Amino acid sequence: MNDTDTDTNTKTTTIVVMAKECVPGRVKTRLHPPFTLEDAARIAEASLADTLAAVGATGLPVVVCAQGEIALPAGFDSIPQVEGGLDDRIAAALDSCTGRVLLIGMDTPQVDPLLLRAVADDWPDDVDAWFGPAEDGGFWLLGLDDLPRERLGGRPRGDLVRGVPMSAPDTGLRQRERLVGAWLRTASAPPLMDIDDLASLREVASVLPAGGHLARLLPELGVDLEAGAS
Repeated sequence: MNDTDTDTNTKTTTIVVMAKECVPGRVKTRLHPPFTLEDAARIAEASLADTLAAVGATGLPVVVCAQGEIALPAGFDSIPQVEGGLDDRIAAALDSCTGRVLLIGMDTPQVDPLLLRAVADDWPDDVDAWFGPAEDGGFWLLGLDDLPRERLGGRPRGDLVRGVPMSAPDTGLRQRERLVGAWLRTASAPPLMDIDDLASLREVASVLPAGGHLARLLPELGVDLEAGAS
């Protein structure tokens, strides 16, 4: 993969998706109840399928950093997740890829491929990193330019994530502070809601792409997604 396109002012951007095999009892357990563990896994699987469809629609190179067995669309590359906490797994994925990277997870199936493409195509010269906050306090997008190691004190860019506490109310704040503390010029992407529990599922359901995997699945599961949203 070349790090630059034929236009010398445009670097190639790779989308990296952190993905996990959707095994009942190992994914989306906070959706149980009201969903069974099996149906929670189906929700995770549909969310992943929509995410992969969205990144595929960008036309950008895609690398899926996979934990377990995941069926991939044609043309996608795959690398395994390393052992360790989520910060270590994200860091290793960043270190495995060259060029500009947009890293996302599988919990925002409403992500707009046009937004991802716009970030990649309109990456300003004075932006080193993109940060997309999640509404639960985490982050849904982390974009990093192809930074020389000397900009990072001789360290790999995965060290921008290693040691950041994950799945905490202030994960996003601390991750952004890590970027800014490394003197990276950081731009913000719009916030998105991660699917974590029933309340967040209800919010995401209202903005899902029509005809998507999750939008088709939810009516089958028999839970009222209109009531009790907060």
